[in-house]
Amino acid sequence: MKTLLRILAGLVALILLLVGVAFFLPSTYRVERSTVIQAPPEAVFSRVGDLRRWKEWGAWHERDPAMKLTYSEQSNAVGSWSAWESASQGNGRMTITRLEAPGRLVYKLEFPDMGTSSEGTMTLVPAGGGVKVIWVDQGNLGLSPLFRWFGLFIDRMIGPDFEQGLAKLKRLAEASPK
Repeated sequence: MKTLLRILAGLVALILLLVGVAFFLPSTYRVERSTVIQAPPEAVFSRVGDLRRWKEWGAWHERDPAMKLTYSEQSNAVGSWSAWESASQGNGRMTITRLEAPGRLVYKLEFPDMGTSSEGTMTLVPAGGGVKVIWVDQGNLGLSPLFRWFGLFIDRMIGPDFEQGLAKLKRLAEASPK
């Protein structure tokens, strides 16, 4: 019985330590990736600034071809949104909050199943006859110890998706700059 109590006390101490340490972890996160695309800014922005075109190059759509997508009537203006339901990728909604063609898209991502949201930007800046596309996602992790620990790994989880999406966007825009 004493052994069981010691194990239980050790587990409680470990949980308290993990929760305590979590309050010293960062409360925000930022993921950023970029690539240079040899195509006119308008050609790249036509794929970035229209939510219906994200399925052409986004990494998430390839992972779940059965993903259910819905869109607002207009998909390339402030207030436009896309929503998705997916067994493997989760559920969410993306809403355009700012659009400055052909240079910048700002959007809000909402994940109702987790009760979280984040802000993303895709910025296009001239670079060597083409454009540099900078994709950023950032958010607040709040006070949840679980989300704070999760924040330590978010770059490694989302970053490769951004890299894959940017690589596909680059291939598409350079092959057919329309």
